[in-house]
Amino acid sequence: MEMPNHYQTPSQGMTSEVPQDRIRELIYLIRRLMQAGELYTKELSKKYQVSAPQVNCLLALYENGPLPQVAKHIMVKSSTVTGIVDRLEQKGLVRRMRNSPDRRMITIELTEAGNALAQHAPPPIQRKIVDGLERLPTSETEKIVDGLNMLTHMLDVQDLEVG
Repeated sequence: MEMPNHYQTPSQGMTSEVPQDRIRELIYLIRRLMQAGELYTKELSKKYQVSAPQVNCLLALYENGPLPQVAKHIMVKSSTVTGIVDRLEQKGLVRRMRNSPDRRMITIELTEAGNALAQHAPPPIQRKIVDGLERLPTSETEKIVDGLNMLTHMLDVQDLEVG
């Protein structure tokens, strides 16, 4: 059975013709993006024994110094940061410090080993994307955001936790 060559957006209620070769190209490009992320993750795991979110955390600490709120710097939920920091602490790359009167307030800082890793780790894949997007006109960035929003809504992934 052949795929229909149109897509009806729920919000717009209109149908647009999309040639099959453009659909295949889109799927191919999505796969390339996913593969780039997987290759980056494999490289980090093999070379440095850390995950991409862990490197993001190390780099945030390296760039900003000790932080009480790492989540907002690495674009993940605070509940996710707990696991990331737990694993980094087990590896001796960060330490938790309770240095305020409120014992619940914890600051995360790099150890010497964490500092060394942050200096030598490859830049996160997100950094390459951000650098590229910053070179584009705002109108092009808006088109990309709109298209990706449409794709995430098609797949019902807009509410998934990142990290």
